[in-house]
Amino acid sequence: MNISGQQQPSSSSSNDHMTTAASVPLPLTPDVLDTNNSDRLKHQSQRLVQHLNGLTSTTMTSTSSTNVSNANLSSSNGHEATSSNGSNSHSRNRLTSSSTQTLLTGSSYPSNNGNLNVPRIFTNSQKEVLRLIGQHLQSVGLNKTVDFLIQESGCVLEHEQASNFRELIMSGKWTEALVALEKLKQYIEERDGIQQMKYLILEQKYFELIEDNRSMDALQCLRNEIQGLKIRIERTHELTTFLMFNSMKDMYRASNWSGKGFASRQNLMEKLQKYLPPDIMLPPKRLETLLSQAVELQQERCTYHVKPGKLKLDDVSLLKDHACTKQTFPCVTIQTLTDHSDEVWFCKFSPDGTKLATGSKDGCLQVYDVDMQTYKMKLRKQFEGHSFGIGCIAWCPFSRYIIACGTDECNEIWIWDVEQEEQRARMNHSSEDSLTCAAWLPCGQRFVCGGSRGQFYYCDIDGNVIDSWEGVRLQCLHVTSDGIVLAADAQKRISSYKFDSLTDQQIIHEDHPIMSFTASKDGRLGLLNIATQGVHLWDLHDKQLVRKYQGVTQGHYVNHATFGGPNEEFIASGSEDSKVYLWHRRQERPIMTFSGHTRTVNCVTWHPTLPLLFASASDDATVRIWSTPEHQMKTESLSSNESST
Repeated sequence: MNISGQQQPSSSSSNDHMTTAASVPLPLTPDVLDTNNSDRLKHQSQRLVQHLNGLTSTTMTSTSSTNVSNANLSSSNGHEATSSNGSNSHSRNRLTSSSTQTLLTGSSYPSNNGNLNVPRIFTNSQKEVLRLIGQHLQSVGLNKTVDFLIQESGCVLEHEQASNFRELIMSGKWTEALVALEKLKQYIEERDGIQQMKYLILEQKYFELIEDNRSMDALQCLRNEIQGLKIRIERTHELTTFLMFNSMKDMYRASNWSGKGFASRQNLMEKLQKYLPPDIMLPPKRLETLLSQAVELQQERCTYHVKPGKLKLDDVSLLKDHACTKQTFPCVTIQTLTDHSDEVWFCKFSPDGTKLATGSKDGCLQVYDVDMQTYKMKLRKQFEGHSFGIGCIAWCPFSRYIIACGTDECNEIWIWDVEQEEQRARMNHSSEDSLTCAAWLPCGQRFVCGGSRGQFYYCDIDGNVIDSWEGVRLQCLHVTSDGIVLAADAQKRISSYKFDSLTDQQIIHEDHPIMSFTASKDGRLGLLNIATQGVHLWDLHDKQLVRKYQGVTQGHYVNHATFGGPNEEFIASGSEDSKVYLWHRRQERPIMTFSGHTRTVNCVTWHPTLPLLFASASDDATVRIWSTPEHQMKTESLSSNESST
């Protein structure tokens, strides 16, 4: 031990002394052959002093290394360095310090010069990754591995006070937990965060007292502690009812509480963590959350991903990026419907997806049943009598009624009851009318209709006019899920209309005629077919043109495009070159082009619940059903079995 207060020798100096001391033997007996005893004794004394200095240097170096090792071990156990008076020298541990870099010793990885004794320097991002890895290892039960990670890196997962708070919560020591919460008060940024956290803790305590059949203690907790916080009054009143249950199962069900134990306390801890900053206590399952976000982003950016639902971590490999192939996409014709005798102008799946309706120049409305397993269409009913043909079809929200509209020369519309397979109503308000488009309101009992001669009607399900709007020459109609009527007119505009106040508001304006349009399910996006221009995507809320899609041939004929896919990521449209074009919503160039029709493709409709299925209608008098090669094989196999039978 160095008691003189002098500076200890360096590591390299210590090594030199150790080498010298080891190479020179210690003289213990006099040399009888030496005639110069005085010089010999003097020389031996010098060598003895040198040897003793080497031993002292070695001991001091060993002591210094032991102190450094102990300091690292103390840091790895989550304890903060303390000054001589016992107070903390840092407000937070080494990993959660506010410095941009932290010096971590004890690493087994060599530096660039190969010296294992050189300390590692971790950046903030590296420290955070270590914390995330440690938290994940801890969550899967690899606690010894976590201890080794902490010891080797010198890092800790969370603030020492936060760790103590977690242990108290998980062990159900509610009084001590409330005391520990006060020590974390300085880190809670939300104004009433401390009160909310206390409420959650006392609520858990209250439920556990009820489960332990300590009704009086639970009542005291409710009156003296929970009510004393003076927050969440309605919830507090609700808590009183849980004392009245005779059965614990009924109480669990009514309170949506899983019972005393690890699960409910872990759930409580996750709620409490939301109030603490991440540098004090990591959010629960943070690494899994980040990986899930990465998978979700890859799914959104995958050009051909069309499978329903969101990908989960177990659905993909984290070792490579997610990417679907064209073979998983609906790209082949699995059935061709040939029941019409003339051009097919419109097709539309019912909102529940169980039926497909098609309208034709031949004056017939065909309704098909959809096999939700094989995707095969079977003709259910043919409705006849539309002398001007059927240019537009509108399904009611409940998939029971269909409105069929004709061409510009047609002054009436038909309302068909698909379930009863009969006509519900036939509307003919004026011989001067031209009723070419219609759309149902969300209630399914009223609709709007209009045409190119300036009539705009608001009607009930039997075709009785409730209100009208004169002078609006309509090209297309759509009603959003919240009941807003959107109409494209002959002035190249799309406007919103309110019949109760007879007010309208222009939303967008194009430079060329709008032949048709549809809106996304949430009403945010509008998909327009523009004469001579093709397909345009608009943000109806921001009133901004988002994208112009390339490739399609669009003249002055009416063509109906559609959104498709699980989250409407795709857009499909027919074209006058007899093809179907498909785009990813974020890409202007088509990702696929489908051939098969021999004349203009007038309409494309995507199935509302089966993202691997869509249909196209053409002037070649056919309707093609498109799906994946897998479903093509199923359909062909089914057809083969039926033929053999």
